Amino acid sequence: MPDFSILPYDREAAVAYARKWALGRNPAYYDFNDIGGDCTNFASQCIYAGAGVMNFTPLYGWFYRTANDRTPSWTGVEYLYNFLVGNTGEGPYAKEVPLDRIERGDIVQLGRATGDFYHSPVVVGRAGNNILVAAHTYDVYGKTLASYRAPLMRGIHILGVRKR
Repeated sequence: MPDFSILPYDREAAVAYARKWALGRNPAYYDFNDIGGDCTNFASQCIYAGAGVMNFTPLYGWFYRTANDRTPSWTGVEYLYNFLVGNTGEGPYAKEVPLDRIERGDIVQLGRATGDFYHSPVVVGRAGNNILVAAHTYDVYGKTLASYRAPLMRGIHILGVRKR
């Protein structure tokens, strides 16, 4: 296994990115709103702002060069989850945690009762017991997680970043 440096995940940089781009679009990235939604693309952009490292493994890594040169994990809800919680290589890595253990810069994924997950808001803060999120597709910043009516929610806590 290659040697990696373990770097901290910069939560404040991820949240600052979310604040800047939640209600707009960074022109460096394609807007997937009209072809399935932009939420996980936006979540990946926020994570990248906090991680600074992509994983260029074809198909199973996590990267974005262009709309046509990216991994499924950059824009797909389930693929992002699978990458983050299963990543043993370069880039950010995470574990699933209860919602009371997520922090700013982490991701919450919303799911249907059938077990499929469909939305990836970014945690940007707390107001009392309320978790506040930012998201694309239906653009929001500082929306309470409790206002979403999803039967399933899972927290993805980013533990750190590996870099070669």
